[in-house]
Amino acid sequence: MADTDHYSRKVPQNTHFPALAIEQNRGETEKSQKCECVENFIPILHKVTYSTRKMDKAGKEKDKSPSLPPLSPNIPPNVKVEQVDLLKRSIISRPGFGTSGRHISLLTNHFKASIKNPDEIFYHYSVSIHYEDGRAVYSKGIGRKVIDKLYQTYYSELAGKRFAYDGANSLYTVGPLPKDCLGFTVILEESIGKRGGPSHNGSLSESGKRSKHSLQAKTFKVEISHATKVPLKFISFALQGAEPERVQDALKVLDIILRQEAANRGCLLVRQSFFHDDLRMFTDVGGGLTGVRGFHSSFRPNLGGLSLNMDVSTTVILTPGPVLDFLLANQNVREHCYIDWTKAKKTLKNMRIKARHNNMEFKIRGFSENPCHKQFFTLKLKNDSRGDDGGETSEITVYEYFTKHRSIELAHSAFMPCLDVGKPKRPSYLPLELCSLVPLQRYTKALSSMQKASLIEKSRQKPLDRIQVITDAVRNYCYDDNPLLTACGISIEKQLTQVDGRVLEAPKLKVGGSEDCFPCNGRWNFNNKKLFRATRIDSWALVNFSASCDISYISRELINCGRNKGIHIERPHTLIEEDSQSRIAGPVIRVERMFEQLMTKLPGPPEFLLCVLPERKNSDIYGPWKKKCLSSLGIVTQCISPIKINNQYITNVLLKINSKLGGINSLLAIEHSRCIPLIKDTPTMILGMDVSHGSPGRSDIPSIAAVVGSRSWPLISRYRAAVRTQSSKVEMIESLFKPLANGEDDGIMRELLLDFYQISNGRKPSQIVVFRDGVNDSQFAQVMNIELDQMIKAYQHLGEVDVPKFTLIVVQKNHHTKLFQAGAPGNVPPGTVVDTKVVHPTKYDFFMCSHAGMIGTSRPAHYHVLLDEIGFSPDDLQNLIHSLSYVNQRSTTASSTVAPVFYAHLAAHQMGQFLTFEDLSETLSSETLSGQESIPVPQLPRLHEDVAGSMFFC
Repeated sequence: MADTDHYSRKVPQNTHFPALAIEQNRGETEKSQKCECVENFIPILHKVTYSTRKMDKAGKEKDKSPSLPPLSPNIPPNVKVEQVDLLKRSIISRPGFGTSGRHISLLTNHFKASIKNPDEIFYHYSVSIHYEDGRAVYSKGIGRKVIDKLYQTYYSELAGKRFAYDGANSLYTVGPLPKDCLGFTVILEESIGKRGGPSHNGSLSESGKRSKHSLQAKTFKVEISHATKVPLKFISFALQGAEPERVQDALKVLDIILRQEAANRGCLLVRQSFFHDDLRMFTDVGGGLTGVRGFHSSFRPNLGGLSLNMDVSTTVILTPGPVLDFLLANQNVREHCYIDWTKAKKTLKNMRIKARHNNMEFKIRGFSENPCHKQFFTLKLKNDSRGDDGGETSEITVYEYFTKHRSIELAHSAFMPCLDVGKPKRPSYLPLELCSLVPLQRYTKALSSMQKASLIEKSRQKPLDRIQVITDAVRNYCYDDNPLLTACGISIEKQLTQVDGRVLEAPKLKVGGSEDCFPCNGRWNFNNKKLFRATRIDSWALVNFSASCDISYISRELINCGRNKGIHIERPHTLIEEDSQSRIAGPVIRVERMFEQLMTKLPGPPEFLLCVLPERKNSDIYGPWKKKCLSSLGIVTQCISPIKINNQYITNVLLKINSKLGGINSLLAIEHSRCIPLIKDTPTMILGMDVSHGSPGRSDIPSIAAVVGSRSWPLISRYRAAVRTQSSKVEMIESLFKPLANGEDDGIMRELLLDFYQISNGRKPSQIVVFRDGVNDSQFAQVMNIELDQMIKAYQHLGEVDVPKFTLIVVQKNHHTKLFQAGAPGNVPPGTVVDTKVVHPTKYDFFMCSHAGMIGTSRPAHYHVLLDEIGFSPDDLQNLIHSLSYVNQRSTTASSTVAPVFYAHLAAHQMGQFLTFEDLSETLSSETLSGQESIPVPQLPRLHEDVAGSMFFC
């Protein structure tokens, strides 16, 4: 059986790499190798600057990270490396096109757009809308109503000029308005009832008869002033390759036109997606929530010209209807008495309701402090003989007011809080059962795992169905009739764009006994095969947290299946069932009690623990268990929650276990034979980077940044992860280079660089390929000039002068380009690549669908090459990326993105479970949440040194 040392190369002896004294034992696993060699990472310095300032005591302290060796003691503490000025970088242009693979005819959901009047100019006007008392209008809904009324009222003053309004403070016309500065008074009238609900300050009066609806007029002051010009020809210039800085302004105007078109149809707008209030588009996802199918539409400049990108989109709304019905469904309770009102308040805050008794809409501000039958307010009594209030008042409850004075029967509201629909200092209360949620209110909080699964399942569409829905939408929306697009001479074709694609050949794999394995349709298996390098498990145990399964049977099946795959597994030292008394305790206590039982039955620390959980997803045991094993004790662990135990299930579990314990399930054949272009001869490190963010609306939950780095060069199938917390919702990774007060670096890159050096037998990476996930187009410059700079600084901090060559690639999955086989019902085959027609006119990008889409419509990954100092040819880079989709050690299918990115996502998610947010106050002041006070970022506990280098995330 081959091992890691088989792929190591001798270290050349030169002045830059001192001879290494490394104790190597062929056959030991990677984690047992000595780390003294890391001290030799720092070569003889060419340029050093001596500081006359003495280091303080903190500067003499060693790095106390348990998983990292100290920096070389050979450098005096008052020496620092001269930092080279880092130039701002620009995104590279496309060097050419790929040619490898068999050709395939495809369709894509881009509709060609033609511009007949490219010389037209958009005039941008700033808009300010104020109430009559001078207060600014911030609501986009009100803003759109005001601007619509303005157009109707002052049509002639505007010379009949149509415009596109973004709902905020920008308005665009084709050609100028009669004047650069215009002021208007707009009056909106809306039907209201004279009484809404009881007001806390006694503003209601009572007359015995219900008032009829009347028209209430609101006056607005609107000022429109010319800001700038946006020539349409900027788009034409972009298509020709000379992209001016303001081309995005022209595209923005076109997209605003699309948004206004949807707004005029009464749609819910979510960026460039829109959703109709149409029951045929609704699907229940549970918990009082409804999935809504809508459409995404945006203009895109492509290599083939301007196109309209039209796609199916899905969002989640609160199920419209009675508020009480929503709360019962949302909290999964049957009776009103079981409703958690604290939770209900958070869920309903700022939602809009319609009151049954007067047909008016209100925004929910909160709940009353007391139940409806105890919530008093002051009611002004009307004198019938004189027709005025008479100054008499009465203290009355909300319940009594509606039942006696309004003659409205309330069956459930007496003992429930009221909805507060008033103002902060002037509350107004409504009984819950009189209120219904209005349609199309987007739900922005986190979904449960069950809701996510339901939404995904019900949103799937087969490729042919998706094509039909999209083409029908383009025809039905009649964008060619839009007056602004017509003025520009923009017309849109009604059929999908045809593109030429290529299907790359699946890479050959090596499994046990150096046997060849040929994936078919993006899949392979280990039937009658052994793992490439199988581990041996001598000391292990199995624990069960109250799951209803036979753990003795699981252990036997694991041993038998492991034997067939080449893994020798001894019988477990012990099998432990959780006692019934522990089941009612909290998750942390349950984990501690389980380990107390384990320690009494084990002769020493086990190599491995198998943990059976009662729930498949979101088990509250998972986080505390992983934290205890990986951080406190340094024990590799695998959690399972089996529903059906068969050979395939056990094999999948064994793939994860073998990877975590240092084994290799399969290798690329080009790894085995050291034939990867541009990597085989030059030490190369591959990084996958991702940032995971907390639930929407929770600014007290930190973001989790994860970076995985390849090890054991020239292999590209083994990775180590480094994970850190950072400020909430911050996408740029903050800890790539993290200098401490004592002058040392505690950043992510240092950890991964030293690990690469150690495991690759003293070779330092001369090339680094970076795959960055989760960033959008507007953040590309930050990745190149902030994150890349931090990586270089981390490398220089280790004493290096010559930095590696970098190839920087952004991976995007959150886009709306789909690929379809022309004349075929199924998805595109795995390995499909498109780098023509629908890609950027000049920048270096391509689409790749490396996986087999078995259900729904496949979404290709969009790769953007921002920098390529290594100098890959298009074919070499595309084949490398395709091959990296086949090295996912926990699966026998090609992944939809490169494995390093997938690993980074897994590592961020798993270590994010280490943090418990029970101690973080959910009632932080608004000042704190708004950023006036900094929120401390809780730090992740570091992995134990025994598992820090493992693929614990598999």
